[in-house]
Amino acid sequence: MSIPTASRTALGELITLLQEVDSRWASPEWNLHSADDVSGAHRALMHMLEGGIAGMFESDPAHPQFRRIVSPWRKFTGDNPDAIYFDTPVSSEHCYSVTGSMAGAVYVSITVESGTEDGSMAGGILAVINDTQFDVDDAGSFTVRVGGEPAARNWLALPPGASRLTTRHYFEAKHPAACDPAIGDLLQIRRDGEAPIPTVSGDDAVASGIRRVAQFVRSRTLGQPPMSARTPPAFVSLMPNSFPPPVPPGEMGLAAFDAAYSMAPFFLGPEQALLITGHWPACRFGNVCLWNRFQQTLDYVHRPVSLNRAQTVLEADGSFRIVLAHRDPGVPNWLDTEGRAFGIVFWRFFLPEGAIGTPQAQVIDLPAA
Repeated sequence: MSIPTASRTALGELITLLQEVDSRWASPEWNLHSADDVSGAHRALMHMLEGGIAGMFESDPAHPQFRRIVSPWRKFTGDNPDAIYFDTPVSSEHCYSVTGSMAGAVYVSITVESGTEDGSMAGGILAVINDTQFDVDDAGSFTVRVGGEPAARNWLALPPGASRLTTRHYFEAKHPAACDPAIGDLLQIRRDGEAPIPTVSGDDAVASGIRRVAQFVRSRTLGQPPMSARTPPAFVSLMPNSFPPPVPPGEMGLAAFDAAYSMAPFFLGPEQALLITGHWPACRFGNVCLWNRFQQTLDYVHRPVSLNRAQTVLEADGSFRIVLAHRDPGVPNWLDTEGRAFGIVFWRFFLPEGAIGTPQAQVIDLPAA
């Protein structure tokens, strides 16, 4: 006979949620129609479940700790081979000090988000600071005060409703930074003042943690309507192989104030490729990467599935020619589709200067192997 506890009830709710995600989200209701689609959905679900457990199960804004959000083996909500992301719970009831290192990154920012207390995706962005607004010493170290009295530099507001800090380190290296073992802990956070020793997790605390994990999964699956059932933001195209002009994302959750994005699906036949031409703009960071339909990067550990400016071979006039193809076409700047007929191409440009040219795409036939 089982012993009734709040944690057992919460665990039952999580199990029921996973069953509903399987029956609905991994189904034609969310435009999934093949066995490969379903297994892909289950893989994405496992990554999200791990992300919820890692980031939300133990969560205390009085005792914050930065934890890495995504990795080569834990991918969701549009990860990036050239970036390392951390987050931690916070509260406007406290003040904090963040110390960190640039570690060779070309861009670093800290964003304050709201609406994440129960495990949900961020509902909005309340404040942001980037490395143009805090002092970095010769060793690449910096300190940012979060909350409390305002200051012209090295300070980030923590408005009412603040629930989470998300950090971004972007690198333009020859190899993807997200799988570089030499890049270790980049940040520390300390709550100002004395904090009482956390209480031992009891039944209610464990139940609350399980429910945060469940909401983390729910908000990224059943909480996101199918793409065809919603009006996409301006930077998203629903037309395959055609990019919209890069624009800032506005205040949508998980985005960045000082970035411009452009996103479009690709759709290619077995012997087709997508030729993309354009110019990298003047900016602090720029890259393009391939995602699957669940907004997970393709395998950047073993395949060329992204390009930053340092990795791109340019033409004599400074332009680029990038080729998406199912096999190596024998030219520079190949992006490997993993043999997928369908996927997503995502562009990021941080702190752009002036207008950004829209990349142009053309479907071409691959020469015979």
